[in-house]
Amino acid sequence: MPQYFGKLPTTEQPWTRLQSVQSVKELENHIYFNCGSQTLVINAVAPNLIRVRMSPTGALSPSRSWAVTQEENWPDVALTVQQHPDSTEIITDRMRVAVAHHPCRLTCFDPQDQPFAQDSEPGISWRQGAVANWKQIAPGEHFYGFGERTGLLDQRSQVRTNWTTDALDYDILTDEMYQAIPFFIALRPSLGYGIFFNTTFWSQFDLGASQPGVWSMETRGGELDYYIIYGPEPAEILATYTQLTGRMPMPPKWALGYHQCRWSYDSETEVRELAQTFRDRQIPCDVIHLDIDYMRGYRVFTWGPKRFPDPAQLIADLRENGFKTVTIIDPGVKYEPEGDYAVFDEGQDRDYFVRNPDGSTFHGYVWPDKAVFPDFLNPEVRQWWGDWHKTLTDIGVAGIWNDMNEPAIEDRPFGDDGHKIWFPLDALQGPPEDRATHLEVHNLYGHKMAQSCYQGLRQHRPNQRSFVLTRSGFAGIQRWSSVWMGDNQSLWEHLEMSLPMLCNMGLSGVAFVGCDIGGFAGNATAELFARWMQVGMLYPLMRAHSALNTARHEPWVFGDRIERICRDYIELRYQLLPYLYSLFWEAATTGTPILRPLLYHFPYDPQTYQIQDQVMLGPSLMAAPVYRPGVQCRAVYLPSGVWYNWWTGEQHQGPGYILADAPLERMPLFVPAGAIVPMGPVMQHTDERPLDTLRVRVWPVTGLETLHKTFVLYEDDGQSFDYETGSRGITTYTLQQSSQELVFNISARTGNWTPPPREVVIEVLGFGEQRFMDDGGDRQLRFLL
Repeated sequence: MPQYFGKLPTTEQPWTRLQSVQSVKELENHIYFNCGSQTLVINAVAPNLIRVRMSPTGALSPSRSWAVTQEENWPDVALTVQQHPDSTEIITDRMRVAVAHHPCRLTCFDPQDQPFAQDSEPGISWRQGAVANWKQIAPGEHFYGFGERTGLLDQRSQVRTNWTTDALDYDILTDEMYQAIPFFIALRPSLGYGIFFNTTFWSQFDLGASQPGVWSMETRGGELDYYIIYGPEPAEILATYTQLTGRMPMPPKWALGYHQCRWSYDSETEVRELAQTFRDRQIPCDVIHLDIDYMRGYRVFTWGPKRFPDPAQLIADLRENGFKTVTIIDPGVKYEPEGDYAVFDEGQDRDYFVRNPDGSTFHGYVWPDKAVFPDFLNPEVRQWWGDWHKTLTDIGVAGIWNDMNEPAIEDRPFGDDGHKIWFPLDALQGPPEDRATHLEVHNLYGHKMAQSCYQGLRQHRPNQRSFVLTRSGFAGIQRWSSVWMGDNQSLWEHLEMSLPMLCNMGLSGVAFVGCDIGGFAGNATAELFARWMQVGMLYPLMRAHSALNTARHEPWVFGDRIERICRDYIELRYQLLPYLYSLFWEAATTGTPILRPLLYHFPYDPQTYQIQDQVMLGPSLMAAPVYRPGVQCRAVYLPSGVWYNWWTGEQHQGPGYILADAPLERMPLFVPAGAIVPMGPVMQHTDERPLDTLRVRVWPVTGLETLHKTFVLYEDDGQSFDYETGSRGITTYTLQQSSQELVFNISARTGNWTPPPREVVIEVLGFGEQRFMDDGGDRQLRFLL
């Protein structure tokens, strides 16, 4: 097989279509369609989830568990198979799948008999090195998800390629990105469904760009394998998808605080000064990230003895001052056969590095110059790499930031005008008993590095949750890591682009996401930084970051006015932590995004389908940020219902647009009637003191409307894994309102975790408040309206 470094093989051969069904056989919820020398198999995994597989050779490959983790544990599905002269129907209590025989074509139907995911000409087809499927785009259908995507929220009429790439200097037209997640949600006002293209090979979706009214998916793998998930709403689609590919673990509570980063804070003295400045200026912050210059010559798992002579003492002092330390780790291991570098020596002796097809060790160039790369597809290598993190955790490092893991490699030393390369596509990876070519597993490299990191930290910090961050990943990356959107730029366009990017990640099952506040490359203006900090308050991961040789991007560098704005919004973030932490629990248990586009909550309102400059933080906060310089007011769309201005309490009736004031100090924020938002006091860091006062803000409706709303407050110790065995507290708040009275019910707290003594304040906006000491029991409060 020829070696391919910087270019994927292509073919222009004609497609061969899947022909007529010759016979049908049913075996244990699998329906086999014999199409001559080809085999089509449909498996009902759940009532709203089917798997479709087709092999051009007739023999299906053994399934690998790289993304799908739960299928074998699902209960059997009650289904009916009906044979007709020219078709076969597979019926569950949620959907119907009709397979036409001449030629073989698949169409799904919802309970109202509406078709979706309907095959279109040429249906399922293949040619040498590729297999594809074409389907109809229904009228009014829109497409969301696809992992990390620039540009618009709705991906209709776009081509989206799944191939992990170092997307330096990306813009709104960039296709391939750091993440490759071949999953999307199709939505129209009466119906929604999801498609997970279960292939790790290079793959591509064409959402009507080449042929209006038709979408297609193609992979360079040898067979077709995809899942169809019936909704009808995004929430159920994501719940099913994340049940299939896994859900995020609960992060430590401190990871929800504010993170400060730069390439690089390059000395112990500078880091100490940074930390003290946050405390002196009373700007909350929980995390300081150390970029590549903390290492000795960019050798991973080392410290530079001149810049960081005593990292253990530094980290201990930071911890005493309320800061956690996160260090960057890259996959490239410095090639140093004559040196004294144990990481290289061990990896070389144990044959842990990726090899070329001729058996020689592959090398490329990254920060430490010539480097070799661990084969993370091999479980033994993952264990070894994970164990190396002990050198960091033993001195107090609390989190790891995995970078450059697409992998990002050049063919000559950095600065020599090199070209990006990756491993030869025919290089073999994985353990001897389960080899795969890099063509098949390229998209998994960063994903498996993140898995190795997570599992290593779990082993070596067994009583403390760790924070893991990755730049690259594949479907299911939420099981191992949070994700940031890579190297963005200090441009208004990148600020605007950040929310649709993060929303599409959330709609792809990855909830713990963020973008570099202020922009990584370039110099933010004071106004841009203030507006970005307001938006960053909404990011599940709130981290500011900036690049080498750029202006500093700390909250105080732009003058007193911008510092006050940054402080106000970081403080608001910390006040919202009880609400936000509950959203993380919801994401961990149901796959629900934390940051959501409006369409997530209003899928029957087509007006929300194209709105990408407004977002929901959970169910109760809608933000309409400013994305352009000099803007002092902006149009805001309010979906159906009553909405309140967060800052003034002014009431508005949706659906429709309003003009909202937006001076530099104010990001327009709105809450829907019936919203329940638990809040805490301002803290300088999450460990500053126990939550001694819990304020629950409630927004009723004035007038004759009735309401019934709930919110589930989730709490635990925020640090340990005890929540996994029941040490958690869950309190359900229920609001019932008539025209004369508001009744607020608080359920008895469930779980084995008890908060420290605290006062609870129930504040009904416009109608007063009631206070009591939290005893964990049932309580009913009444407010006359």
